[in-house]
Amino acid sequence: RYQTVYARVQGSVAAPTAGLHFTPELIERTRALGVDWVSVLLHIGLDTFRPVTEERVEEHRIHTEYCRLGEEVAQKINRAKADGRRVIAVGTTSVRVLETAAHDAPTGVRAWDGPTDLFIYPGYRFRVVDALITNFHLPRSSLLMLVSAFASLSQIKAAYEEAIRQRYRFYSFGDGMLIL
Repeated sequence: RYQTVYARVQGSVAAPTAGLHFTPELIERTRALGVDWVSVLLHIGLDTFRPVTEERVEEHRIHTEYCRLGEEVAQKINRAKADGRRVIAVGTTSVRVLETAAHDAPTGVRAWDGPTDLFIYPGYRFRVVDALITNFHLPRSSLLMLVSAFASLSQIKAAYEEAIRQRYRFYSFGDGMLIL
C-alpha cells in the first residue's frame, strides 16, 4: 500500500515519496492539460536515509542504486527539450535517473540501464530537469542537498522556514513542494 499509483517493478526499499501525492485522477487531469507523463525506474536503497556526516560534502560517497530510463522515454524527453517544454521530475530519485542518463549524452538524455552513484549537491549544473516536485527532507541528507542544488540553499532555507511556520508535515508522509 505504501507505493505510488504508477509503480510497476518491485525492488525499492521505500516508495519514491513525492509520487505519493498523485492519484490516477490527478494524473489524468494533468494529461488533459497537455502534460506528457513518462516513467523511469530507480530502486531506492537503504543508504538513501543515511545522513551526510563528512564536514566537506565533496568527501561524502553516496549510495549506488539501480536505475533505468528506456529508449522511448529518452526520445520523448529529448523531443520535449527540443520543443522548449519543461521536464518536471517527480522526486529526487527521478532527478538522479534523468541526470545520470544525461551524463554522457551530447545533449538531452540517452537510454540508461545500470547503477548510479550520482551525488547532486550545491554547485551541480543540471542538464535535463527544469522543475521538481518533492517533499521536505531531513537535515544533513543527500536529498536536502539535491534540492538545495536545484533551487539554492537560501531559497530552500526560506521555504523550510515558511513550512515550519505554516506547520507543514515533513518527510515521507509530509507535504510536497514544486520548485521551478
